[in-house]
Amino acid sequence: MSLRFSVLASGSTGNAFYIESKKEKILVDAGLSGKQIDLLFEKAHLDPSELSRILVTHEHSDHIKGLGIIARKYNLPIYANEKTWKAMEHSIGKLTVDQKFVFNREEVQTFGDMDIESFGVSHDAAEPQFYTFYSGGKKVALVTDLGYVSDRIKKTVEDADAYIFEANHDVDMLRMGRYPWNVKQRILGDSGHVSNEDSGLALADVINNNTQRIYLAHLSLDNNMKDLARMSVSRVLEERGINIELCDTDPKEPTLLYDVV
Repeated sequence: MSLRFSVLASGSTGNAFYIESKKEKILVDAGLSGKQIDLLFEKAHLDPSELSRILVTHEHSDHIKGLGIIARKYNLPIYANEKTWKAMEHSIGKLTVDQKFVFNREEVQTFGDMDIESFGVSHDAAEPQFYTFYSGGKKVALVTDLGYVSDRIKKTVEDADAYIFEANHDVDMLRMGRYPWNVKQRILGDSGHVSNEDSGLALADVINNNTQRIYLAHLSLDNNMKDLARMSVSRVLEERGINIELCDTDPKEPTLLYDVV
């Protein structure tokens, strides 16, 4: 095992992602209550007291709701870029100085046997960024909360062994749904979220023969369904001659731990 991960929770109600190597155990985002996060770790047969650190993608509440609680409970260092720190400090409570670290956009930091590369995304937050993880010659890419997938992002995340990739909404469901028009415009805009079809198109450009699995993430509870997301993304990929396993994520249930081998 070079990398192992579980999507602990994914969706508009809360997000948390766990990834480990032989020497590191990392949580990315803590967008649920402290109790809920502890329960997700228990369901995934993981021990949060063994975590090395927490990385933050951006300051929206579905990504930081339990951040301060978990960091204080387990005495964990938190890594985020400077603008995200400024935007979220009032929401996460008091932390000690030795719990606050900067991880800027377009930067690579090494923790133990894991290299982590950050990359900026287009989303309506202060300075949102996501991450690719490298260890033992393997690569995992976490890509959600973005309005579109730029060529620069595609270059950063291409040829990963596994993807956790946004498939937020079905465009027709969103347009016909109950959301106010201004919210629909936000979601559909360049700083919103990626649709099922656009997810498939982006994935078709970045995966290769080494790609083992794709986890479809951050599905809207109102404007998408797991079956529809899988069907829509797989249709786009199959039109381009690509057949690959697509896996669900859930806002309340963690995925089984997956070994990238």
